[in-house]
Amino acid sequence: MPPDARAALGAALEGDAWEREFIAARRRVGREAAETFRVLLLRGARADAATVTRLYERGDAGERRAVLLALPDLPVGDAALPLVEDALRANDTGLIEAAVGPYAGRHLDQHLWRHAVLKCVFTGVPVAAVASLAERADAELARMLADFAAERAAAGRPVPPDVPTVLALTPPAATGQEA
Repeated sequence: MPPDARAALGAALEGDAWEREFIAARRRVGREAAETFRVLLLRGARADAATVTRLYERGDAGERRAVLLALPDLPVGDAALPLVEDALRANDTGLIEAAVGPYAGRHLDQHLWRHAVLKCVFTGVPVAAVASLAERADAELARMLADFAAERAAAGRPVPPDVPTVLALTPPAATGQEA
């Protein structure tokens, strides 16, 4: 982050106007630094669940993405799960990518987490963005991805390259692979 953006961050956190600075970040520090600036503002302010929910619901895609990226470091517990679920219903790949990070890895139940992985594969979000992928990949995820791959192949469409990557993380018996 440029020095002037760092100075603006310090000034915003000294007062009570940090939420206004969060909203004005793009104008204040430029497009390149705005996301980092917003995430650092949220972390520095130790924003609570009500605040991040309000900022997410009223925010544009950049503001929403910053909220999602900051969640793992905020004192929100499970209260921010509706924000992650909302982002996973979107077709904005930037939001989806931010939604499958460490917060989702820790807080999404297994059913929703599997669907988040499938959403990534379907929309082209690299599965490298999915937190806890190696630890949480299971037989049911393998079944879901194998079914998806079979449907794609039957329709003459290419199978996304991340499908074999994820299947390699699942137990061999679950995918029919030999050990």
